[in-house]
Amino acid sequence: MMMGKFLDPKNDYAFKRIFGAEKHKNILIHFINDMLGFRGDSKIETVSFLQPSQNPDIAYKKQSILDVLCTDPTGRQYIVEMQVAKTAGFEKRAQYYAAKAYGGQLNKGEEYEQLKEVIFLAITDFVMFPDKADYLSNHVTLDKKTYTRDLKDFSFTFLELPKFHKTIDELHTMIEKWAYFFKYADETNEKDLNKIAGDDVVIEEAYEILNRFSFSEAEMRTYEAEEKRVRDNQAVLRQQMYDLEAAKAKGLAEGKAEGKAEGIESVVINMLKAKAEIAFIAQCTGLSEDVIKNIRSKLS
Repeated sequence: MMMGKFLDPKNDYAFKRIFGAEKHKNILIHFINDMLGFRGDSKIETVSFLQPSQNPDIAYKKQSILDVLCTDPTGRQYIVEMQVAKTAGFEKRAQYYAAKAYGGQLNKGEEYEQLKEVIFLAITDFVMFPDKADYLSNHVTLDKKTYTRDLKDFSFTFLELPKFHKTIDELHTMIEKWAYFFKYADETNEKDLNKIAGDDVVIEEAYEILNRFSFSEAEMRTYEAEEKRVRDNQAVLRQQMYDLEAAKAKGLAEGKAEGKAEGIESVVINMLKAKAEIAFIAQCTGLSEDVIKNIRSKLS
């Protein structure tokens, strides 16, 4: 099968290469303005990265928790993440890191009035909110009675790629073009790109950064290593789910609660060894997190 010209922006290394590099900062600024609808006076013109290094090679090797953390001249902070694998509690993780970024603004002795807004923006390759039809959702804190937004320092925006189904001919807004970019860039050809980008040179630049022929051999090896890591993790999770179902079936077939319990415990141990999150294991097995932590303590 012939390889396409463009690589996949959902790849962690490729994502950091586009949105986490100082030399491509104009793309990040454009993306934030487009996704958050910043216009006129609210439009941001520049950002500063808050992580120690934004060289994509270094950022990738460090496996930073946050993909991109930056601030604009007003002090408002932005967390931009690409999340490929569905993990239990991702919405809680989003709130945790937003809160951590918020609290991290103050040094000892400084006043609370100095705290600035934190905006969390995530692109997910899985469905975050099954009960919502829209692929883009914005979340803020509102008064239950009046629906006024008195607490303004946190907001969360999620772009759920599986819910996006528009074709190239149906792309009219920049949000739609970005959604198409993340979902289909590696399937896009030169002719398609001309239709997608139109007069927008920034989104065209984002595609060109993904041009596989601009990657060195070492960069391609890093990109492919990340692809392999994701595939391997997905394979492990599929096997864990298969083992779990087999363990449950075995316990039921034998009619022995202890047999079922032993089988599930074996699956829990394997998932712990694979570094699966406790919340995810609990969701898969139906066991409480305390029980799982107890099993983990036996392994140490």
